[in-house]
Amino acid sequence: MARSDTRYREAYNRLLDHCAALSAGAPLPAETVLSEIAGVSRTVVRRCLARLSDLGVIALDGRAKYLLRVPGPEDRIAVTRSPDGRVDLEQRFLDWILRFDVPAETPLSVAELARTFGVTQHQLNEFLAGLSRFGLVARRPRGGWMLRGFTKDFAIELSDFRLVLELDAIAKLVEAPVDHPVWQRLADLRERHLVLASQIDTHFHAFSKLDEAFHEAINDVVRNRFVAEFQKVISLIFHYHYMWDKTEEKQRNAAAIQEHLAVIDALEARDANRAAEAARRHLRTSRSTLLSSLRHHDLG
Repeated sequence: MARSDTRYREAYNRLLDHCAALSAGAPLPAETVLSEIAGVSRTVVRRCLARLSDLGVIALDGRAKYLLRVPGPEDRIAVTRSPDGRVDLEQRFLDWILRFDVPAETPLSVAELARTFGVTQHQLNEFLAGLSRFGLVARRPRGGWMLRGFTKDFAIELSDFRLVLELDAIAKLVEAPVDHPVWQRLADLRERHLVLASQIDTHFHAFSKLDEAFHEAINDVVRNRFVAEFQKVISLIFHYHYMWDKTEEKQRNAAAIQEHLAVIDALEARDANRAAEAARRHLRTSRSTLLSSLRHHDLG
């Protein structure tokens, strides 16, 4: 599937999710706002709106847009990526190293890895060159690549940088206008947190994905290509660390839910200082959990 078509399909499904949170007859926001929600250009948004109109989900009347019916699962478009897609390769490679299958300072065989991940050697070399700026891999003096590994020092540096990025995002989020889509995302996230908190005894494993969605919503406010690149790696690592150490997992996740809710409360109150302090508290906890996970694997 071409990248442009993938972006269109993903954007369409995001707009469909937005419509699903509305009631029939509700107006849709302007194209500029929908562009922010979908993370694409207004041109792509117009393609999505045309499809929604053809399916009878919305009505278009000049610039006005109204929801005719709440969409269902049958309205979604399947999104698939070819095995050699960069996003797929990034996720599978990080999954490979973050599950501790490979120790630090391991030489990497480009030929063998290319076969493992079903890509060409050229594609893999390009990918590793891009990944090297995060410090997870490095070029060897005589050619080839070395896995530097996920170590305690790397975890500490990553946590410190995550704090800087997230506090900056929170400062910007507090100043976001009332019609910014982030406020609806936070309202939806509040509800999801409350539901999971009520089901924590049996559904505590679901927290990892919820944590990912929470931090993604906050950081999406920052429109910076460099921040976005680092956030991908940060998100994946902090997502995976919930899988490493299952000790007291339910209690940890229950506490983290309350920390998230404290951040949402402060953000919705537009209290920048309280939001920043709640975020610091949560990220300190997350850092401690990450380091504990490393010790669990004898890496800390």
